[in-house]
Amino acid sequence: MKIVQLLILLILPLGLVGQEAKTTNLKALEASEDLTRKANKELSQEAFIDAEADYRRATSKSAQNNIAPFNLGTAYYSRESYGEAFGQFKEAGERSTDKSAKHKAFHNMGNVYMKKKEYQKAVEAYKEALRNDPADEESRYNLALAKELAKKEQENQPQNQDQDEDKDQDQQDQDENKEQNQDQDQGDNQENQDNQDKQQDGESEKEENKEGDGDQKQEQDRKPEDKEQPQQPRPNQLSPQQIQNLLQAMENEEKKVKEKIDAQKVKGPKVKTEKDW
Repeated sequence: MKIVQLLILLILPLGLVGQEAKTTNLKALEASEDLTRKANKELSQEAFIDAEADYRRATSKSAQNNIAPFNLGTAYYSRESYGEAFGQFKEAGERSTDKSAKHKAFHNMGNVYMKKKEYQKAVEAYKEALRNDPADEESRYNLALAKELAKKEQENQPQNQDQDEDKDQDQQDQDENKEQNQDQDQGDNQENQDNQDKQQDGESEKEENKEGDGDQKQEQDRKPEDKEQPQQPRPNQLSPQQIQNLLQAMENEEKKVKEKIDAQKVKGPKVKTEKDW
């Protein structure tokens, strides 16, 4: 897509620009045009930063200079800085009183819209360009192309809208499924926690029973010396068994004495053999 150039105007006599300058500050316009020529030279030498600065200085010097913003817009366009380019083309169109200059400004504004795929806006820009120069075939071709692309974009819009709605519905379904899965996961986690608690309770009970059995077994497994021993007799003190033996011996002695006395009673009293005096 061809970009319209205005650089050639600067090497021609002032012409119409000179006529417009008669009603303005001629010195300011001449200074602005000098800066524009300087910027053109710098741009041809690929000194873009210097050229950009001089184009802006030229624009600020005189409101009648529409060439400086147009050429700066062309420089931005070639560097794919379409936003900056559009602003400069728009300013050039607003400054211009010549239909040819306006046509070129609106034609290039349409080109920027085409690059940005804003086809309906491009249609309006090309129409405005043709109003200022109906004979320009390039603007007419670009207008037809922009109309065709805008029509296709409009036809695809309901389909794209349906796709967007389907995407929204899919996203909503995914969110609902995610929420349900989260609820289910929480329920499963709670159930697992309850089972773990029950298992821990069962293990604790088993542990307690095990400890009880261990205590009982420990009691049973005590060595004989750990059990309570009979009280040992103190030194010089008879044990209960010894006392029992002594009592038994005394009873036996008493029994013998009694038997002996009883035996004597049966035999009768013993006679003394004493002499008579």
